[in-house]
Amino acid sequence: MNATPWVNSSLAEASREQPYCGPGLAAFSDTYRPVHVYASLLVCIFGSVANSLNIAVLSRREMSSPTNAILTGLAVADLLVMLEYIPFVGHTFLPYRQRLSYGWAVFVLFHSNFTQVCHTIAIWLTVILAVWRYVAVAHPQKNREWCSMRTTAAAITSSYLASPFLCIPLYLAFDINSRISLLSDDDLPCSNCSGHNVTLYHVGLSELADRRFVGDLSLQKINFWVYSVVIKIIPCVALTVLSLRLVFALLETKRRRQQLTGDSLHHKKKRKAADKERQTDRTTRMLLAVLLLFLITEFPQGILGLLSMFLGEQFFNSCYVGLGEVMDILALINSAINFILYCSMSRQFRTTFAQLFKPKILDRWAPVPLQNGNDNGATVNNTQVTQV
Repeated sequence: MNATPWVNSSLAEASREQPYCGPGLAAFSDTYRPVHVYASLLVCIFGSVANSLNIAVLSRREMSSPTNAILTGLAVADLLVMLEYIPFVGHTFLPYRQRLSYGWAVFVLFHSNFTQVCHTIAIWLTVILAVWRYVAVAHPQKNREWCSMRTTAAAITSSYLASPFLCIPLYLAFDINSRISLLSDDDLPCSNCSGHNVTLYHVGLSELADRRFVGDLSLQKINFWVYSVVIKIIPCVALTVLSLRLVFALLETKRRRQQLTGDSLHHKKKRKAADKERQTDRTTRMLLAVLLLFLITEFPQGILGLLSMFLGEQFFNSCYVGLGEVMDILALINSAINFILYCSMSRQFRTTFAQLFKPKILDRWAPVPLQNGNDNGATVNNTQVTQV
């Protein structure tokens, strides 16, 4: 997600002064910001319910598999992001002075760190998912050995344990800052009024952020390198390569299946092999959709972060900050939409979901045996009528 809720600057003023994105982006950001509050709240509520359902379905015994274990870990990370984002959105409805109190500044600092850690976990779980799927498609004979449940559990646990350490530069680069501001009697900021001075708190750069460690390398630049390259660019490049290889593997299995069904349709074993490959293809297509949505969301953030590092604070203030809410809503949608993908592309997921949550009253419409014309009411070949 966008890891910059601490930025406290006038975007419109910055855009007029800088040559990169201009006042157009500032106007768009000012227009979208009120919409973002309600849009993100709706997405988070839906995503919290959807990811809870994902966890309930994917953790069932009949759904047990390495792939579903990774998807469960991904749903947990996404659920944590959604649940924590709701109070962050809610605090924007508070009065100006209360919103900039010390307590809420502590929460915003926690929010920026916590959401980035959870999102980093989700990013690397997505990479693991792509690797596991590529092994299943390209090296099916090694799949059980390389991608066993034990190996999968170790990979998921490593993602959850390593991600907080990967975000250490973020923890050190930002802190709670304070300033004295003149407020009116309505506790609103003013410049030439007979108001009162109060201390307001916000999240900003820490004292360590500008400290030079090696040459011109500061903690702030290290944080941008970690965020842009390690957390965003590298996983996106890996996912792009793996996704392309998955597509090529799908095309190859399709060609092989056509050969099997065309040349040896009468052979029962080869027909079974072709059916199994079709099921593998359906699962791979669903996971490719998950990977594609992830790339659409994450790649732009990584590129903008990288440009901010090279072009400096001017680009960051006029472009990156202006697109902050847009990047946030895209990341939230990506975290919430997987439930829809699973329902639309996985018959096993739909079946398990229906078994878990179908109301008991619908059992009245369960399949019933066809009766023949005999008085004893025997069934005809045990045939059943089902509703499609």
